[in-house]
This record gives sequence, structure tokens and C-alpha cells, in this order.
Amino acid sequence: MEGECRAPQARSSGLPAGGAGVESPGGDAPLSGSSGSSALLQAEVLDLDEDEDDLEVFSKDASLMDMNSFSPMMPTSPLSMINQVKFEDEPDLKDLFITVDEPESHVTTIETFITYRIITKTSRGEFDSSEFEVRRRYQDFLWLKERLEDAHPTLIIPPLPEKFIVKGMVERFNDDFIETRRKALHKFLNRIADHPTLTFNEDFKVFLTAQAWELSSHKKQGPGLLSRMGQTVRAVALSMRGVKSRPEEFMEMNNFIETFSQKINLIDKISQRIYKEEREYFDEMKEYGPIHILWSASEEDLADTLKGVASCIDKCCKATEKRMSGLSEALLPVVHEYVLYSEMLMGVMKRRDQIQAELDSKVEALTSKKADTDLLTEEIGKLEDKVECANNALKADWERWKQNMQNDIKSAFTDMAEENIHYYEQVLG
Repeated sequence: MEGECRAPQARSSGLPAGGAGVESPGGDAPLSGSSGSSALLQAEVLDLDEDEDDLEVFSKDASLMDMNSFSPMMPTSPLSMINQVKFEDEPDLKDLFITVDEPESHVTTIETFITYRIITKTSRGEFDSSEFEVRRRYQDFLWLKERLEDAHPTLIIPPLPEKFIVKGMVERFNDDFIETRRKALHKFLNRIADHPTLTFNEDFKVFLTAQAWELSSHKKQGPGLLSRMGQTVRAVALSMRGVKSRPEEFMEMNNFIETFSQKINLIDKISQRIYKEEREYFDEMKEYGPIHILWSASEEDLADTLKGVASCIDKCCKATEKRMSGLSEALLPVVHEYVLYSEMLMGVMKRRDQIQAELDSKVEALTSKKADTDLLTEEIGKLEDKVECANNALKADWERWKQNMQNDIKSAFTDMAEENIHYYEQVLG
């Protein structure tokens, strides 16, 4: 918990580097920058089952689109256009650069898996060298995420992409899946690298620098299986017990997360449907160009006209394909990342409640004098400090996350709007 007693502060340039739009949507409204949340808490829960009404409901929900109240001092993310503007006298504080590339397939008698090359360049003194190159598989990333959660239970750890397993496929991972995961893993590591607290985590450093055998040895130094099982049982017992009096600010935070989860899942659903319909439109339209060319060969009087139509269709196909590429790279990954974030946030709230529930149980035992009073008093003092550290860490990280989320979502939708304008300019030109 020592890392959490120091409330995380966003650095001026410390936001996720690079990461091609993936694996990446506060306030009066879910996507608003305002600090109040009363309007959001009163927001009408949208029915996710009424497909035919999704677009209409979404367009009428003004609260979802309120993106105007941004502070000029807020931290920015790499997807935000605000990040493209830097003041001349602003120092570049970034000192850790991570790239995930070159996926490689490995086939053994037991399993088939993919590893990714991770190149780290840094000027930090605590690193033995300025550049490292290692290979990691998905299970290693999962281990890192779990270690970060253990060390910093109330910090918002970036989400990992899901572990997709499609039964019945001869080829477990196709090229599109591997590339999508690569981008997501790149984003995951850079989110951590630019976090003011997580970036200095020792397990993160080991992950970036240790060779495979060294990482395997380091993993074995963690809590044993029985210890982990004991912690899990204890956590489940405390969560079932619940907290008697969650502070009001965390009640509001929890309500925000629930509403945010509903709305970001709806946006994800609508975005996926738009892309599907766009793909069907494209596949159908690209068949008409060759048809008109063939038609022109049998209609001498209409040959030029039909060829002109075919040329127009070809232009529309190219413009549509470009717009689909923008949708799949700039919007869909951003929205889905925040769907995963909403799940992560629920986990963070549960861990905060577990810490408080442990304190509540000790206070209750002291009140009823069910155990040694002096021992309980000492334990309660330590737990009170632990709860305060956990609460302060979450509050500071919460504001940082909300502002990053607002910038990411605003940038994604702005980019798509510009892409649509460019699309219509092309097809009308």
C-alpha cells in the first residue's frame, strides 16, 4: 500500500504513448467534463434490446454528447487532438518509450501460442541499460496486470484485451486478431508507462527487462497458491458481508460507473452495428462496377455513360473503404477499450469496499469485545491508515481517468466526423 499513500498526479506529458487506436469512451453526464454528477445519476436507463430505436435514442440523449466543459490544464491522451499542441517552454518529461511489435507463432506438442517483441527505451537511472528487448506472451501480460492489482488495489489498472478462444477453428489466431491484440497490448503497456504511480512498479520493470527464464523465476517469488487462495476466500467473505456505510463520494462514483457502463456498452453496440451495415453496403456496391463495364460492351450508344457510372461507383467504393478503415481503427477500439474499463472500475470499487469491510469487521469486534482489545486497537489503527490511503489513491486516479476518457472519446468522435466530411467531399467531387 505504500505506493498508494502518494496520490497519483498526472504529468504534463505523461499520457499513453502511441498505440494505434485500440485497444480506446465524468460530470453532469457520462461524457461531460463537469465535476457534478446529478444529471448523470438521474439519466434514464436505455433499453439495450430495442435495436430499431438505438440510433434514435442515442441521438436524443444530449447528456451523452456534452463534451464542452474541458479544463485547459487537464492531462491529455495520445488520441486527443489537444495532445498535438505543445507549448514551447513545456519540458518533455517522458522518459520511458515502449513498442510492442513482431508477433511470432510458437508451436509445441502441448499448445500453440503467440509471443510479441517488446522494445523499451529509457533514460531512467534505475534501469541497468537504456534499451531492452524481450518477448512476452499473453499470459505474461495477464500476470503483470494481476500483480499491479495486488500492489495497487484502488488504482485504475488499464484493461487487457479479452482472451478470445474460438472453438473449432483450425487456425487459432488469424492475422486480423493478432494485429488487433498487438495494438491493444501496446496501448496497455504505454498506459502503465505514463501512469504516475504504476510506471515505477517493480514488477513492471521486471516485465520490460527480464529474459524469459528470469521472468519465470521472478513469478515464482510471488505469493504461494495457498496464500493466494486464502486471500481470495477472505476477500469473497468480506465482499459478501458488504460495507455498512460507504462514503457518499464513493456512492456517487459507483452510480457513475453503473450508468457509464450502460451507455458505453450501448455506444459499442451501435458502433459495431454501423460498421457491419457499412461493410454489407461496401460488399454489395463493389459488385456493380464490373457489371456496368460489362454492360457498356453490349450497349454501344450508352457505353460512355455506363463507363462513367462504373467509374463513379469505383470512386465511392474507395471512399467507403477508407471510411470503414477509419471506423475500425479510430472509433471501435477506443469505445471497446472503455467498455473494458467500465468492468475494471467495478473491480476497483469492490476492492475498495473489501478494505473498508475489513476495517468495519474489526471495529465491530472491538465494540462487542470479541477479541483482545489492545490487539484489535492496533489492527484498527493500521486498517484506518490503509483505508485512507486506498481512498485517496482512488479519488486522485478517478479524476485523472475521467479526464483522459473525455479526451479519448471526444477525439475519437471528432476524428470520425472529419472522416465523414472527407468521405462526402470525395464522393461528391
